[in-house]
Amino acid sequence: MGAEPTESTNNTMIRSTPLKATHLSLGAKMVDFAGYEMPLQYTGILDEHMAVRRSAGLFDVSHMGEVFAMGPNAASFVQQLVTNDISQLDQGQAQYTVMCNESGGVIDDLLVYKVNEEAFMLVVNAANLQKDYDWMVNHNPVHTDLHDVSEQMGLLALQGPASLKIASQLIGDHIFDVKNYRFLKPNPGEFMGFEKVIISRTGYTGDIGLEFYVESENTSLLWDAIMEAGSDEGIQPAGLGARDTLRIEAGFCLYGNELSETINPYEARLGWVTKLKKTHFIGQDALRTIKSAGPERRLVGLVMKDRGIPRSGYPVVSLSGEPIGEVTSGSQSPILACGIALAYVKNHPDYTSHGQEIGIQVRSRILYCTVQPLPFYSGQRK
Repeated sequence: MGAEPTESTNNTMIRSTPLKATHLSLGAKMVDFAGYEMPLQYTGILDEHMAVRRSAGLFDVSHMGEVFAMGPNAASFVQQLVTNDISQLDQGQAQYTVMCNESGGVIDDLLVYKVNEEAFMLVVNAANLQKDYDWMVNHNPVHTDLHDVSEQMGLLALQGPASLKIASQLIGDHIFDVKNYRFLKPNPGEFMGFEKVIISRTGYTGDIGLEFYVESENTSLLWDAIMEAGSDEGIQPAGLGARDTLRIEAGFCLYGNELSETINPYEARLGWVTKLKKTHFIGQDALRTIKSAGPERRLVGLVMKDRGIPRSGYPVVSLSGEPIGEVTSGSQSPILACGIALAYVKNHPDYTSHGQEIGIQVRSRILYCTVQPLPFYSGQRK
């Protein structure tokens, strides 16, 4: 089980992952994130970011939520819940998708893992876990068995070009044969003696990587084993700060920034996970209408021409100064050595076409930038 919750200064309960003591021993700066006490950084965001891009970084993401849908109707339950087509999944395959409300707004983005024909693991964002679980319970017409196992599971993300080499010391060379969005489910005791483990070729950094789902009590043992296996490869612990700059470079959405219940998948450039021709799913009719009419705004990538770092909430303007949108996420890109941003702008070629110049208003100044295809950076994910 995870560590006991502690009380914050405003009397809200903050949970800890099983690795709190490990993070503190490494000198991590801890912050409250989605109700969990999490490491923001260890040696520094830039240092950790570049470790992932050049070699490997290890993240504690045990705050994420895991819900199992089980039983003979599990597949039909998941199929009507999400926008992507899970009938295309093989056993041992994962899929990125979104879960929408009836008006097409995004309740959450998630991963669906097909463990077998009657068992699917749904991995959701920590801040949305209770909301998501309640939605699943209330939209379960086929009475599938739902099990929230988030408190019983730890999750580590090993990311970077050396991640498979490091993992092979613990798993064996067959890890190199696992394709992107596929996963291994070793038999009980086969991997480090653990009873339950899933090892998947997934991640949130835009680089090659693995995610390890283990029983909570084994999280610390696994962390230490991975760090030792990667010691000669320059592995570093990495915190939420680097996780954010890495995912912005990769052009990945973050719920609460690029995704919300007032944003639909077509605005978020997630039409590729929205399969309107499949059997009925929640929000399908609204999304069909939205696609036909075209979204009013679109998510774009912006690269700064002027010096400056764009931040969430900064207005985006046309060259004439007309408000056309807003930055949702921004950072200095360590790889591009300039400011980058994700922003929603009016869906017009003058603002969404690649190479178009627009502006970001920073107080009384307008900083100029260009629209660039996403991702800003693409690693060796395949």
